[in-house]
Amino acid sequence: MSKTSNRFSRTAAVAFAVFLAAGLGAGLEAQSQEKISRFGEYKGYSAPVYDSWVRTSRYLTMRDGVRLAADIIRLALKGKVEEKPLPAIFIHTRYRRAAVSRQGKVQSEADQPLGQLLLKHGYAVVSVDVRGSGASFGVWQGLFSPDETRGAYEIIEWVAAQPWCDGKIGMSGASYLGTTQLMAATTRPPHLKALLPAVPLFDVYAVGNHNGVFFEDLVKTWSDLTMMLDTTVPAAPVDADRDGSTLKQALKEHAGNRPTIEIFEPLRFRDSRDLVTGALPMLDWHPAGHVREITDAKIPMYLWGGWFDSFTRDAFLMWKNFDVPRKLTVGAWSHSPRDPEIQKEEYYPAFIEELRWFDYWLKGIDNGIMSEPAIRYQVMKSPKVREWRTAATWPVPEATGVDYYLQAGPSGSVQSVNDGGLKPEQPAGQNARDAYAADYTTTTGTTTRWDNAVGGGFGYPDMKDNDTKGLTYTTAPLAKDVEVTGHPVVRLWVSSTTDDAELFAYLEEVDPAGVAHYVTEGTIKASYRALGEAPYDYLGLPFHRSYKEDVVPLKPGEPVELVFDMEPTSNVFDAGNRIRLTITCADKDNAEVKDVSPAPKVTLYRDKGRASRITLPVVGGMAGGESATADQKAKAGSLMTYVLFIVFLVLVLVIAFTYYMRRRTRL
Repeated sequence: MSKTSNRFSRTAAVAFAVFLAAGLGAGLEAQSQEKISRFGEYKGYSAPVYDSWVRTSRYLTMRDGVRLAADIIRLALKGKVEEKPLPAIFIHTRYRRAAVSRQGKVQSEADQPLGQLLLKHGYAVVSVDVRGSGASFGVWQGLFSPDETRGAYEIIEWVAAQPWCDGKIGMSGASYLGTTQLMAATTRPPHLKALLPAVPLFDVYAVGNHNGVFFEDLVKTWSDLTMMLDTTVPAAPVDADRDGSTLKQALKEHAGNRPTIEIFEPLRFRDSRDLVTGALPMLDWHPAGHVREITDAKIPMYLWGGWFDSFTRDAFLMWKNFDVPRKLTVGAWSHSPRDPEIQKEEYYPAFIEELRWFDYWLKGIDNGIMSEPAIRYQVMKSPKVREWRTAATWPVPEATGVDYYLQAGPSGSVQSVNDGGLKPEQPAGQNARDAYAADYTTTTGTTTRWDNAVGGGFGYPDMKDNDTKGLTYTTAPLAKDVEVTGHPVVRLWVSSTTDDAELFAYLEEVDPAGVAHYVTEGTIKASYRALGEAPYDYLGLPFHRSYKEDVVPLKPGEPVELVFDMEPTSNVFDAGNRIRLTITCADKDNAEVKDVSPAPKVTLYRDKGRASRITLPVVGGMAGGESATADQKAKAGSLMTYVLFIVFLVLVLVIAFTYYMRRRTRL
C-alpha cells in the first residue's frame, strides 16, 4: 500500500472515529432528552419543577349562605410561592379535606402521593368538604343532592377567578369523590376542562338494591362510617378558627344529617319518593339520571375501574353513555385494595395516567394520550398473572356468547345439594329439575367487593364451603383455556313455595385441588323480574326498571324465568380447571333476606322447555374443547357440507379438464 493510500486510510479512520463519537454523543444527548408517553410511563414532557407548597384553609360562602371549608394548596420554589397563574385540580370530598393526626399534625392532599405528584408538576390543588361534612356547614340530605352539586359549580368558578389560577380546572378523586366530578359536570361550569373519576358509581339505586335485593350491610356500614366522620371524628378546622369554635358550630349542624340507611330503606323502587325532601333520589340524584346533561357538557373524562370493584358494571355504562372525549382503564383490583403489591400495581400507573391526562387537557401538552386505544383492561390469567389488553369499544368484538346449560350430575367435584353438571349443549329431557330449601347461612364472607367499598378488607375465601350449601353446576375439567371477557348473563327457570325468592348466582373457577375461586356474581329478587327498556344504553344486557308497578309476586309452584347479568369480568379459566355456577337464596353477611320459617322450597328447572343456563362471553370461539350446542352443531354441519360440495365440484372440473386434454392429444 502506498503512503498516499496509508494517509487516506488514516484520515478516513480519524473521520470515521470523529463521526462515530459525534453520533454517540448525539445519541447520548438524545437519550438524555428522551420523551416517553405511554400507559404508566411518562417522561420528557412535563418536569417536576416545584419543590414545595403552601397550604392555607378558609371558608367559601355559597349563594344560599352556607359556608364550605376549603384547602388551597399553592406551589412554591425555594420557599417562594409561585404567583404565575397555573391550572388547578379541585377535589370535592365527603371524607374530610384534611384531618388531624393523634400527634396533632394536619394531614391534607399535599401529604398524599398523588397530590405531591400534581403539585410538583405545576398544579394548584383545592380540596373542599361537601356541605354537611368535614368542617363545612350545612346539613347533608343524601348522596349527590342538588345543593351539593350546585356547590361544586360555585367552587369551580370561584377558583377560576383567583389570580393564581389560569382558569383551567380539572377534578380528581375516587369513589364518592369520583361521582361528585360527574355530578359537577351536569351543571356545565365554563372553566371545568377535564375529569378523572376513579371507581365512581353510575346508578345510585343499584348500589343498595341489586335487582330488588337490598344489600343492607353495604349501605348501613357506609352510613355509620360517614356519620362518625361528620360528628365524631371531624376534619381539621380552617386557619382562622384557632380555638375550634367555628368547627363546633358546623358539627352542631351536622347533627341534622340524614343517615344513609334511613334514606335508602324506604326507597325500595327506582320511582320511590323521599318523604323528607319530596325528591326522587333513585332517579335523579346520580349520574345515570343526567346522561344527556353530562354528554352535552363535553368535558373529557378518564374513568378508572376494577374487576372486583363494587361498581364494575357502572364503569362500562359510563364509558358507553357519556359521548365525550373519554378513556377507560379496568384492572384486577378492588375498590380500595389493602395489599401493598396490588396498591403498587394499581395506583402507580393511575398517578402517571392522571398526570398525562391533565397535562394534555389543562396544559395543552401533546403527549399522545388521546391517540391511544380508548379502553385498557387486564385479563386475569391466574391469581398471579395479569395481561394488559386494549380495545376500541365495549363489549369486545372478539367475545361470542356461549350458552352453558344446567344439567344433571354428578360432576364429582363438590358435595353440594345436587352436584349438577354444566355443559354447552341443550338438555333433551322433560321435567328435569332440582329442589332446594333456602339455607339462610350461605354467605360470601365479610371481605367481599361490597365490604371493601366501605373500608373493609378484600379477599374471597374458598367458595367451596358456600357451594356445599347451594345448588352447583360444574363443567368437566376444561380441555383448553377458556377466556371470558364481558358480561355473563344468567337465565333461571324457578318456582317457589312462597310468593317471592332471592336468587344469588356465583361464577367460580375450580382448580384440580377442589378450591373454588370467586370470579363474579349476580343477584335478583324474583318479584322484580320484569324486563324493560333502559333510559340509556345498557350494553344489550337485561334491564330491570324496578318501578313499584313492575313488581309482581310469584304464584306458588308456578315457574317463571329470571334473567339478569353478572358484574363484568375478564378471566381465563385454565385448562384442567372447571367452570362452576352456584345458586343460593341468601348471602347473610351482605344482603337482607327475610328469614321465613319454614324455609321456602325453590325448584330450579333445567329441561328442554325450561332450559336454565348461563351465557358466557367467550373470546376465541368454542369453550374449552366442550361439545357444541345443537345450534352450533347445525351451523358447523352446514359449513362442512358447503366445503365438501366445493371440493367435489373442483374434483369434477379437474377430471373433466384432464379427460379433455387427453382426447385433444390423441387427436
